[in-house]
Amino acid sequence: MRPARPLLALAAAWFALAGLAVVWPAVFHAAWAWSGGGLIALAALDAGLAWRLRAPGLDRQVAAVLPVGTWSVVRLRAAATGRRTLRIFDDLPGSFEVQGLPVTLEVPAQGWAEVRYRVRPGRRGPFAFGAAHALLASPLGLWWRGARLGGPTPVRVFPDFSPVKVYAELARSQRLADMGIHRRRRRGEGSEFHQLRDYRAGDSLRQLDWKATARLGRLISRDYQEERDQQVICLLDCGRRLRAREGRASHFDHMLTALLLLAIVALREGDAVGLLTFGGPVRFVPPRKTPKALDGLLDVLYGLDAGLEPTDFLEAARALLARVRKRSLVVLITDARDEDDETLLPALRLLAGRHRVVLASLRDPALDAALEAVPATFEAALRTGSVLAYLERRRRTFLGLSARGWTSLDVPPRQLAVALANRYLAEKRG
Repeated sequence: MRPARPLLALAAAWFALAGLAVVWPAVFHAAWAWSGGGLIALAALDAGLAWRLRAPGLDRQVAAVLPVGTWSVVRLRAAATGRRTLRIFDDLPGSFEVQGLPVTLEVPAQGWAEVRYRVRPGRRGPFAFGAAHALLASPLGLWWRGARLGGPTPVRVFPDFSPVKVYAELARSQRLADMGIHRRRRRGEGSEFHQLRDYRAGDSLRQLDWKATARLGRLISRDYQEERDQQVICLLDCGRRLRAREGRASHFDHMLTALLLLAIVALREGDAVGLLTFGGPVRFVPPRKTPKALDGLLDVLYGLDAGLEPTDFLEAARALLARVRKRSLVVLITDARDEDDETLLPALRLLAGRHRVVLASLRDPALDAALEAVPATFEAALRTGSVLAYLERRRRTFLGLSARGWTSLDVPPRQLAVALANRYLAEKRG
């Protein structure tokens, strides 16, 4: 029980009257005494009535799954038999930001009232809202009585799947280019042989079948089609360097968003999608192409986070080869550095012996930002020169990977999702 503003205002007026009674006791002393007694009696009566108030019922409506780092709406609906005024402070998980609380709600007699506020989860994983904290106004408005309303509400915070929603909406309306994803189908292109046919203007040299051309005496081309029913295995790095943050999201969060977008694109293309994590908690999801394959990935990923262990690419490659026998498209998602050459290159070589490999690496946006800044001092110029030298070494490293026939990406975290989806589609076209 705590005093409300009207009671504090009456108490302040009574103390002012006490000051007047000291100066002019003959005039104000009796009024001060009677008003004090009346105020105490009124406050006691209102406090007694407040304790007898029946707390309203409260229902919390929030999605069972919330995306990390994104604002989501929570609805609170209060219902009461009599008119109630209450001030609500909901019990939120510690990592949630909030907008719109506390809030005062007027509930009519035999009715209900609803209020909305917004939350933004800061971490992934399982959480729960507790029973809401509320203050009930006493009948005369002199007191606030504390109460706990409603009950706990469990929620799960998943990786930010907004790009997946955008992709699904744009795919239905054939507007994927609005998202930066380019789905081009060209007749005769792909990685899976379809048939032989006569040469047509515009066919590439790789399509020519020289044996059939020599046998038939005219140019014959191979017709390819995009490979379907292939397996896409995401090899996800959970090492400690992925704990770095860009804004509110970690590099690992951006990797999960990219992985989910890749998964839904691959499933829509008719491929099976699987997962193997390394560099932290090891999780393996066998490749599946059922409609619930994405749900299976989300169930594994939503509580996963980058650990404190160093990354061992060679061990990850051996683990994947032991689990996946069928030739697949392996997408290694990581944050590659110069010091990784001793294990990364042998790992890629080992994987490429059985699978097609795509290396998707995050590039720290701080490096690009350092180049945009104009150096004002000699020391700043030296730092800029060091960044340029590092980026040049990095560029040559990725060019070397391409020269070995391994597809690679080196992009900032925010660009990874769309870049990886486009790279997958390009691999489908061969």
